[in-house]
Amino acid sequence: MEIQVGGYETPLIELANATIFQMEVPILEYVNLSIGQGEFVYIVGKTGTGKSSLLKTLYGDLPLQKGIGNVVGADLKQMNWKRLPFLRRKLGIIFQDFQLLTDRNVEDNLSFALEVTGWKEPKAISQRIGEVLKDVGMGDKRLHMPFKLSGGEQQRIAIARALLNKPSLVLADEPTGNLDPETSEDIIQLMWNINKEQHTTFLIGTHDYYTIEKFPGRILRTQGQRLIDQGMLQGS
Repeated sequence: MEIQVGGYETPLIELANATIFQMEVPILEYVNLSIGQGEFVYIVGKTGTGKSSLLKTLYGDLPLQKGIGNVVGADLKQMNWKRLPFLRRKLGIIFQDFQLLTDRNVEDNLSFALEVTGWKEPKAISQRIGEVLKDVGMGDKRLHMPFKLSGGEQQRIAIARALLNKPSLVLADEPTGNLDPETSEDIIQLMWNINKEQHTTFLIGTHDYYTIEKFPGRILRTQGQRLIDQGMLQGS
């Protein structure tokens, strides 16, 4: 049977009767989730209710010990250190603390990310870097060091890095957690625009209720060891 979610075919994330663990303790149980191509999805909930653990399970940082899980065609139950790089090449991952290399400029940060995923041709690397920096409005920051950028600018570079390999799915764990409200809104709007323009699927863990009310998205809530699908929240 063909599965459709939110009007999109071919789910990029599928979990069935999954249990998500945190430090060997089950934190989310009976998780059933399907997210399709082109969706824009938020995970909300109180601290410690499993948002980050769910995202870490989806990108292979935590093992899926119980249940069925597939992400961009990869079986999470079969994930190991040999298969993990192939999963990561199909994903974009954005962290709260940016995780930029502080001793390298923006171009070198992005070059490194491409090289470790198999890119070898300098001209192609340079061209792709220019494309993603333009996409995030940072085309003039190519030679800047991270410490010379604001928090919002650093997160834009992190988003550019996540887009380098043209992933169909981007996972973002509290991407605005270290930013002020105005900058947070800019970052969410940037991801929302990329979703609409490039049909990239976004799954975003966040506490930023004020900002997400401004941009339409599907809401998942972690509560009482359950993942609750609240459906679409329309923007204001």
